[in-house]
Amino acid sequence: MQNQVSDKNSSPQPDNSWILELGKTIILSVFLALGIRTFVAEARWIPSGSMEPTLHGTPNQWEADKIIVDKVKYKFTKPERGDIVVFSPTEELQKEQYHDAFIKRIIGLPGEKVELREGQVYINNKVLEEDKYLSPSVRTVVDVCTSGQQPPFLAQPETIPPNSYLVLGDNRGSSYDGRCWGLVPQKNIIGRAIVRFWPLNNVGAIDKSPLYPSVNP
Repeated sequence: MQNQVSDKNSSPQPDNSWILELGKTIILSVFLALGIRTFVAEARWIPSGSMEPTLHGTPNQWEADKIIVDKVKYKFTKPERGDIVVFSPTEELQKEQYHDAFIKRIIGLPGEKVELREGQVYINNKVLEEDKYLSPSVRTVVDVCTSGQQPPFLAQPETIPPNSYLVLGDNRGSSYDGRCWGLVPQKNIIGRAIVRFWPLNNVGAIDKSPLYPSVNP
């Protein structure tokens, strides 16, 4: 009879199951992170000064404000006046070779007539109160529109069509915005800027309260 070989004294096989589990955890985490960024929210930094003084922007991302963009809200509700939104370049901006996302504030809503008079924004023939984010000395004019389409979009009164929005920067003297190149279709809006998480001494909601609570001028 053939003797059976005992394996009691053989070297135990290494247990590599923890490596497999770690790999699964890492892969799952990556997929969750990508899913959150794609569908729920994402972090961005402000590369220009067009939203000063509300948001500090600079090409050096370590000195710029960093924000969280809510990408869910507009799947259920329409954008509102006063919202700060991040959007992909419109067709007009793409013609000018802009490829990166913009950030501006929604000023005009679908169906409204918008015009500039004596340095102020008028909505349906009524002046828009912007004192919560603009100083009294700030003027909103088309003189800043030295590039792009000529004459500038708001060189004359315009009525906003359905599913489109007029957006302007808070830094009216140095913002290339809807005054110059036109409107943003809702499909281009990526989401609403809601929270600043950098710098640490200025963390919190960007707009502390509703600027235009559901009542249009």
